[in-house]
Parts: sequence; C-alpha cells; structure tokens
Amino acid sequence: MEADRSGAADTAGLVRKSARDRIFDTAKELFYERGIRAVGVETIAAEAGATKMTLYRNFPSKDELVAECLREESRDGLAWWDDVIAPYAGDPRRQLEALFEGFANKTCEESHGCALSNAALELHEPDHPARMVAVEHKREMHRRLTEMAAAAGAKDTGLADALMMLLEGGHVSRVTLQESGPVRSLATTARTLIRAFLG
Repeated sequence: MEADRSGAADTAGLVRKSARDRIFDTAKELFYERGIRAVGVETIAAEAGATKMTLYRNFPSKDELVAECLREESRDGLAWWDDVIAPYAGDPRRQLEALFEGFANKTCEESHGCALSNAALELHEPDHPARMVAVEHKREMHRRLTEMAAAAGAKDTGLADALMMLLEGGHVSRVTLQESGPVRSLATTARTLIRAFLG
C-alpha cells in the first residue's frame, strides 16, 4: 500500500506545474487583466503560490518577466497568423482577406485588447525590455503586411500602412466600444481597402 501511495504522489508531482510556470502564467494573466504597472511582484508571487525569492530565482526582474510574457504573446500571435493564411498559399489577396476575417473574430474575444499594444502604450521608456518586444512585434506585423500586399500587386506601402492602422484601431475599438462597436466591420473595411488599392 505504501508503494501505491508513493506512486500516486509521484504522478501528481508530474502533473503539477513548476513554480516557474505558475509564476509565468499568473503574471501573464494579471498583466493583461490589470495592467503592468498596477501589478507588483508580491501580488504575482502570492497568487502563484510562490515567494518573491522564487520569482527572482526564475526571472531577474519584473521587467524581464513582463518581457518574457510578451515574447510568448508574440510567438503565439505570429503562429496564429501563419495558421490563418496557410490554406490560401499562393493567393496573397485572399490571404489578406482571410487574415482580417480571422482578426475580426479574434479581436472580439479579447476583452482588454492586444496585450502587446497595451504594453507599448503603458511603458513609455524606449529601452524598456518589454516595450522593445512589443515594438518589434508590431514591426514584424507591418513587415508581413507589406510583403503580402506587394505580392498581391500593391505598388507601394500604402495598403500595408492602411491595414496596419485598421488592425491597431480594431484593438482599441474593442476596448472602448466593445464587440458591438466598429470592430464588427473590421473584415468588411479591410476588403474595401484591398479593393481600393488593388482594384
């Protein structure tokens, strides 16, 4: 019987999250729900069932913890992007349309908007590691839009610029006017822009 109880405990230990993962997941959720500046390391540690010492053993600073959370947001967001356009390989115009159809649905599910945009707005220091992650992510999005628009026949960056502004505006509209606001027209507006630039 003792051996059985020990085996069960070992199995539970494998399923249980590590302290690092608990801290990371808790921080990511709290930063998104409450804002980066509003959440201190004491709150993160307490809600993760850890100590400040454990937090600092795994993350050198709060700034680096925020940056790591945003790196995951960026990786997940770009992977999502790739998945959405993959079925339309070879048809860049349709990829752009599908991207904004997907964004319209995705944005409506984000109660507090885009975590990366929020971080860029909240963190004003240009050398803040988390702000740098957010800015680089947005640059990569614009680069991808520029590449896709060019492949679809755009003569300059005008279409990519307009789509980028539409996308960023969609995130803000979702926060201020909720899902019943202009964000509902995100996909339709994107198609209108694409037609205006590409014919």
